[in-house]
Amino acid sequence: MPWFLRHLRLVPLLLLATGVLIDFYTPPHFSPEAFYVAAPMTAAALLSLRATILAGIGACAADAASLTHFGFLDNSSGQGELATVATVSTFAVVVNRLMRYRDVRLQSAREIALAVQRAVLPRPPAAIGPLRIAVRYQAAVREAQIGGDLYGVQDTPYGVRCLVGDVRGKGMETVKTVDVVLGVFREAAEDEPTLTRVAARLERALLREGAGDARPEEFVTAVLAELPSSGDELRLVSRGHPPPLLRERRGRVRTLEPSEPSLPLCLGELSPGEAPTDTVRFPPGATLLLYTDGLTEAKDRTGTFFDPVAALTGEDFPGPDELLDTLLTDVGRHTGGRITDDMALLAITRGES
Repeated sequence: MPWFLRHLRLVPLLLLATGVLIDFYTPPHFSPEAFYVAAPMTAAALLSLRATILAGIGACAADAASLTHFGFLDNSSGQGELATVATVSTFAVVVNRLMRYRDVRLQSAREIALAVQRAVLPRPPAAIGPLRIAVRYQAAVREAQIGGDLYGVQDTPYGVRCLVGDVRGKGMETVKTVDVVLGVFREAAEDEPTLTRVAARLERALLREGAGDARPEEFVTAVLAELPSSGDELRLVSRGHPPPLLRERRGRVRTLEPSEPSLPLCLGELSPGEAPTDTVRFPPGATLLLYTDGLTEAKDRTGTFFDPVAALTGEDFPGPDELLDTLLTDVGRHTGGRITDDMALLAITRGES
């Protein structure tokens, strides 16, 4: 962080000091009134109520001392200048209180948004049988806490079933769609014998709720994974979603492209047939990473996209939590902290046999 950003609290003091120096080293009729009024207003934006009051008192005292030194305190122009500084200092206190009220409301909104996120996207258990599970959600707008990306994990009679998806659209309607998708997924994952039938249930529910009506740009990309409790295989169904990554024990990373491309949920009627179910070997020590396109579309200043395969190749991670933390750190470093799209990440590691 640049030096001046780390020392913003010193700005009101520097303004006062600069005003005093200009006042005493320039002709008597030149007034640095702008510096005196800027000091309390800057304190109002950056500092506490006490600091704002002190900055206002300091500005009035410095201006009064200068006017007295040059013999202007007794005339109308000097008194008018001092009155201006005092008025702005008083107004700075009001501004400070208004900003404090705004901050309290913003914090309350953040807490409500976080509660909504926890209700809509509950954190899955850290382990189910031999599987260790970790999730991360990073919203592009920090105050929002939640957007159109989603994840779900369900322990079912068919094994552990997972879902990561991305609702394409804007506004609160996306959160409503997220709620519909996750609700139907939890029910269908328990009932349906195959992932293709789970995907079909999701499609029917979305069309029934109107998520695909009127605006064709509103659809849901999703990838479903099924990890049986025994064996070393996993099954995948992709509906227009970025392909999962499989990190093997020795640090090699593979992209699990679907055998056939499929359209997103809500658009399945445009293409006949079901999305294929692909079976992939998932040996002990391997990690499956499901993610939304906020990860792969994160760009640096030159427009270069982030490459999660390169970021994970050759690295050694004790578990899925460490993998996701490292990945998010690398994304932040790549983008310079400028996240422009939400990211939902789900990592599952099969324990060593």
